[in-house]
Amino acid sequence: MTQPLTEEGIRLAKRVAEIVPCSRAEAERYVAGGWVTVDGAVVEDPATRVTPEQPVALLPGAQPVEPAPVTILLHKPAGVDAAGALALIAPETLASGGDTRFLRRHLARLTVVTPLEPEASGLLVLSQDWRVTRKLVDDGARIEQEYVAEVTGAILEDGLARLNAGMRVQGRATVPLKASWQSEARLRLAGKDIRPGQVAAMCAEVGLTVKSLRRLRIGRIALGQLPSGRWRYLHETERF
Repeated sequence: MTQPLTEEGIRLAKRVAEIVPCSRAEAERYVAGGWVTVDGAVVEDPATRVTPEQPVALLPGAQPVEPAPVTILLHKPAGVDAAGALALIAPETLASGGDTRFLRRHLARLTVVTPLEPEASGLLVLSQDWRVTRKLVDDGARIEQEYVAEVTGAILEDGLARLNAGMRVQGRATVPLKASWQSEARLRLAGKDIRPGQVAAMCAEVGLTVKSLRRLRIGRIALGQLPSGRWRYLHETERF
């Protein structure tokens, strides 16, 4: 009976160490960094078994460095929860990689660090980087967010002033917002420490019903022209 490939040959890292040549640790970093091809296809697992007949090669510009953790910006569609958002991160939905090459390991241990209610759409941040997570979680209350809400209903006479002044909803006092009308049915809201469900609750307090909600910006990072359901990497020069 033919043995499966995983039980044949030698570890890919060992093969790379022989052909470069380099240390086993460097070989593993070459593989993990997506710099090694087997039969012409990139393989990222150093433990992959390869046979002597399989061609193994390094891509141009290969560097034996540990891939850095990534942060991903997703345009979450309405109706998608956190699990569904994670499922949207795939090579075929990448809008622009910039200088970052897609690696399968970029899908591991991604944390949603800027939650949105499932019915809302817009900018969602997912990260492997503890520094970004700490910034957006520990300092999140001090980072301004911007939303646009499509609303129906008749706003109370002092409704806009109440939105701007802040109010008590969801069992807590909200930070004053900057609320303004973009059209008869569209509100722009910007402020700090905005939590899932807060905008809808505040609008309800002044006679409005939120029909749709989209987050446009978190700190200095804007959704921009990123299409719905697509994502991109946070660039090294970008800061929240």
